[in-house]
Amino acid sequence: MSSLSHTRQLRQVVTGTQVYDGAGVQLSRYIGNADLNVLDPFLLFDVFGSDKPQDYIAGFPPHPHRGFETVTYMHAGKLRHEDSTGHAGIIQQGDLQWMTAGKGIIHSEMPEQEAGLLAGFQLWINLPAQDKMIPPQYQEFSRKLIPSEQQAGITMKVIAGISDTGTTGLVTTPYHQPYYLHIHLDKGHSFQQHLPEQHHAFIYQIQGEMLIGDSRHTLMTKQLGVLSYGDNVTIKANSDSEFLLVSAQPLNEPIIKGGPFVMTTREEIEQAFTDYRSGQFA
Repeated sequence: MSSLSHTRQLRQVVTGTQVYDGAGVQLSRYIGNADLNVLDPFLLFDVFGSDKPQDYIAGFPPHPHRGFETVTYMHAGKLRHEDSTGHAGIIQQGDLQWMTAGKGIIHSEMPEQEAGLLAGFQLWINLPAQDKMIPPQYQEFSRKLIPSEQQAGITMKVIAGISDTGTTGLVTTPYHQPYYLHIHLDKGHSFQQHLPEQHHAFIYQIQGEMLIGDSRHTLMTKQLGVLSYGDNVTIKANSDSEFLLVSAQPLNEPIIKGGPFVMTTREEIEQAFTDYRSGQFA
């Protein structure tokens, strides 16, 4: 890393594309669409949120995954998850599930409510080629366990990575040294965080308006901002703001997508479909 500090700038702003997934759940897709197909190692970033049951009640019935990790972070409401290994539970407001699909898993995510607001975020993170066929595994943390810190005008939950004041997230993964921070920033206050220089990084603006970096580019509510390379992020809130700051080391490997499978060759995708049809998933 350079001895000089380089502040990350706002390189691209993505407004998201409305899509329907699962059995008809309405989502906004920010990574994995025509505007931003991949931000290595990030394959997909979806935001869901509605207080209308018809938008979410059908949920995500059983479906397979292979070759990557899914990160589900609930902002409101409850989801019940079950999978082919016998793992089951409820993810509710403030809870996190970091699932490594590995060689294959079949799971479902269904609303544990028939009314009210259901909202959250799902991120897909690629696995290195050599680790795509590891056994499935989970890291799950309730909102009460997720480390947090508070300073003047700043409240932050540290899901993964280490804050500049030393708060360390509970998620451990050897694949991409990720950072996943959930931050509330009061109007007029500033926030700064060091990130590894070569990480790919983005901010999702849950609400509010913020100035990003030295060039003072603005990020608005429900926008995703891709950041340039650098070793620190500097933000100033024009209004009371809430956002996610996420980064990870790129893998720089081929990415071949086949529906719910992500591998490095077309042959591996075909094998994944064959294995799934023949009942070889967990």
